[in-house]
Amino acid sequence: MTGAHTRLDVLRRHLGAGEEDEDQSLRQEPTNAQALTRPTPGGGPGSLTVVDNRTGKRYEIAISEHGTINATDLKQIKAGGDGVGLRTYDNGYVNTTACKSAISYIDGDAGVLRYRGYPIEQLAERSSFLEVSYLVVYGSLPTTSQLQRWTDAVMRHSALPVAVEQTIAALPHDAHPMGTILTGLCALSTLHPEQNPALSGQNIYQSREVQDKQIVRLIGKIPTLAALAYHRASGRKPAQPNQNLGYAENFLYMLDAGSHPSYRPNPRLARALDILFILHAEHELNCSTSAARHLASSGVDVYTVVAGAVGALYGPLHGGANEAVLRMLQRIGSVENVGPFLEGVKNRKERMFGFGHRIYKNYDPRAKIIRQVAEEVFQIAGRDPLIDVALALEAAARSDDYFVKRKLYPNVDFFSGLVYRAMGFPPQFFTVLFAIPRIAGYLAHWRESLTDPDTKIVRPQQDYRGEWLRGYQGLEERPQQMPPSTDELGPVPPSNAYVRRISGQNW
Repeated sequence: MTGAHTRLDVLRRHLGAGEEDEDQSLRQEPTNAQALTRPTPGGGPGSLTVVDNRTGKRYEIAISEHGTINATDLKQIKAGGDGVGLRTYDNGYVNTTACKSAISYIDGDAGVLRYRGYPIEQLAERSSFLEVSYLVVYGSLPTTSQLQRWTDAVMRHSALPVAVEQTIAALPHDAHPMGTILTGLCALSTLHPEQNPALSGQNIYQSREVQDKQIVRLIGKIPTLAALAYHRASGRKPAQPNQNLGYAENFLYMLDAGSHPSYRPNPRLARALDILFILHAEHELNCSTSAARHLASSGVDVYTVVAGAVGALYGPLHGGANEAVLRMLQRIGSVENVGPFLEGVKNRKERMFGFGHRIYKNYDPRAKIIRQVAEEVFQIAGRDPLIDVALALEAAARSDDYFVKRKLYPNVDFFSGLVYRAMGFPPQFFTVLFAIPRIAGYLAHWRESLTDPDTKIVRPQQDYRGEWLRGYQGLEERPQQMPPSTDELGPVPPSNAYVRRISGQNW
């Protein structure tokens, strides 16, 4: 299939209507110009009439042109008691709009992901990560001169301050790479006081020059931090960044060049990694991006914003999921064990990672692209035998009514771990490979929040369920035998080192 045909196919899928056959990549050709216009979100503007059956009162709630209601409008609905108006309970923010954004769009039912309106398939096929990161942060694909200026600025800011290297050198050699990245980001925060609102004034980020400087610093330095984290365990020093190489190419160079400046990474592997970076650059208000916006609302410096987001990404239910997929496939071991494993999942004796997604109720479009990237990487690095287990697991799950009815399809994590392993990365490093490109998304949301007139410090409400009122009792007055249901500190066994020390003399 030619490149032109591939791009047409992508547009057909993004503009077409109706359910997609999972074994086909095409949808019907759009029949009119309306296919290029976004369907009215939530049905459009209007009003919602609410009748409180507790009081018989009627309320009119305005519906915005984007199909949302203002949550504070519910506060007018009262029924006595403590006098507090009605609130929504949405643990996990399953159906809560927290901000207005123009950065990325997801249609989970159709399996669509777009950055600033561009289908992810087109960007992965034709673009580079640095070009896409510019698009995500600034809103448009760069011109030739803009891309050159952006590339020069990012690569020029790829070296780390000596103090960051010394801080990371003080960590244990077996520190998790994500912990190392977090340490480096926090250290960078202290080394650039001129951009810190706590030191330079809360309006410092109104300066576009200050904003841009931190953006190129963070995108430029995160691969170098990652290379340092990678070699913290190896005992070797990464090569210094090479500003004359591409973004992903430079990252591989820092990992593998050692003391040989003439070394050049395999261009096909560099391109494969660049595509993976594109796929992970942005994904709307996921857990870590929401954390970035949450932190940014307090006015804290951008390095702390990004460090907090990376901390959220660290979790195995978020960025660490691809590592969990690999360990799951290793545990299954062979194609013959796929059937029993799936039965264990259905009987709730096993947990299946890499299938299903909070947003996607269709095939994650990124997973399709990664399948293609995997074959390219396997041609160079050798075929990972676990890919056969993965493909068998996918085929079996997609033909089983239990998983089909629940709309459990492979997500981005299902194949990415296999690609990373084939490229020689240990499982504990997988989340770092997620964090490197996602910095672009965090920065885009940080920057967007700075100019959003609706931005307020994030402060959700709670549904208090605790004791209402208790009088303080002195220690001698408290019952010494607490009720069985009372929570308390459990036994904390001493470490072997502590036992050894106290067994000595003069303690």
